[in-house]
Amino acid sequence: MNFIEELKWRGLFQEATPGTEEFFLKQPSAGYVGVDPTSDSMHIGNLFAIMMLVHLQRAGHTPIALVGGATGMVGDPSGKDSERQLLDEETINKNVEGIKKQMAHFLSFEGANAAIMVNNYDWFKNIGFLEFLRDVGKHITVNYMLAKDSVKKRLSGENREGISYTEFAYQLLQGYDYLWLYQHKGARLQMGGSDQWGNITTGTELIRRKLGHEANAFAVTCPLLTRPDGTKFGKTADGQSLWLDPAKTSPYEFYQYFLNLSDVDAEKLVKIFTLKSQSGIETLVAEHAQDLGRRALQKALAEDITHRVHGQAGLDNALSLTAFFFAGKQTKEDFAALSRDQWVTIAAASADKLAVAHDRMAEGLPLVDFMVEIGMATSKGEARRAIEKDKSVSINGESCLDPARTITGADLFYGAYLQINKGRKNRFLVEVA
Repeated sequence: MNFIEELKWRGLFQEATPGTEEFFLKQPSAGYVGVDPTSDSMHIGNLFAIMMLVHLQRAGHTPIALVGGATGMVGDPSGKDSERQLLDEETINKNVEGIKKQMAHFLSFEGANAAIMVNNYDWFKNIGFLEFLRDVGKHITVNYMLAKDSVKKRLSGENREGISYTEFAYQLLQGYDYLWLYQHKGARLQMGGSDQWGNITTGTELIRRKLGHEANAFAVTCPLLTRPDGTKFGKTADGQSLWLDPAKTSPYEFYQYFLNLSDVDAEKLVKIFTLKSQSGIETLVAEHAQDLGRRALQKALAEDITHRVHGQAGLDNALSLTAFFFAGKQTKEDFAALSRDQWVTIAAASADKLAVAHDRMAEGLPLVDFMVEIGMATSKGEARRAIEKDKSVSINGESCLDPARTITGADLFYGAYLQINKGRKNRFLVEVA
């Protein structure tokens, strides 16, 4: 199976310029994907294009990962309804370094067709405005640039904000990236999401106008995937992006996102985000269909991508927290086994949580009063009955039968966390700050 065929069956192919498949069947070549450093971490949406690079490398070609230190200072209008905030150079440099580290989780930078990492600031920093207009601008007409969907959408948008010259010129900058990589790194292909088609083909057009129609410059895009309900893939229930940085999205949250996908989404994304073979995926889909309740497809996808993004330690952390959260009953030993990082994740994921000042712990918090305060009981009498009669109250997995019990610093894990339960469903996390 060749490179383009691989992309097609995996659902990573939207369209390509004529002759792309034939060219990449003839000889090893190089192709690239660009990521603008708007954050110090990529999000799951970036991985559609990155996985295209992964398959390019697996097919024997050289992948080039471009981090847009220069173009990130301008902002791409594609898919945007308004101009985004421009970032300063210090922030851009910090973001570039964060993205570079994450790229290494997906691409091999060793071997015969080792991946190459580049930053377009390295070739833009010494180009003057007049030089750029003379050597690049004169080769692409305004009519050609106005015809791009990303520009037309902004010019005809409901908000009528229009588009600044800065963003209008973005396609020239991205086009010059392709030209530079064509001349200096042997790039013959640029890939990206379908919303990038206009910018990418500006690059192929610039190369042909500068170097002649015999130049071989190709483009491939992947679809922009959405959920069955039409919402954008990669957003959590509260609208937050699913980041690759564990400080922004914990390994547990990351794992749970994929574990809770629908069957339709899981079958689609296991092809995109894993390197399992076609026959292996077909076997997995069949196994899943035999017992939908086991969620074999979702578990295989969640484990594979969590391991790739967060490593074995991150996956182990996610699996242990999953087991902890969904255990029928947690014991004192279960709580004691949690690491500080896991407590931080639990605190972030807990809907029922109360922050308590350290000084309140000095004399101890009466348990009965505290249960009323956090809404676990409507009165002190109800709290006492739950403790003495129902025997349903526990602190950190240990049954509590004394209504005179107080909560002190000795109950805290890492000096900051404890959990109070009333029955199996009424759980409350206390975080001391």
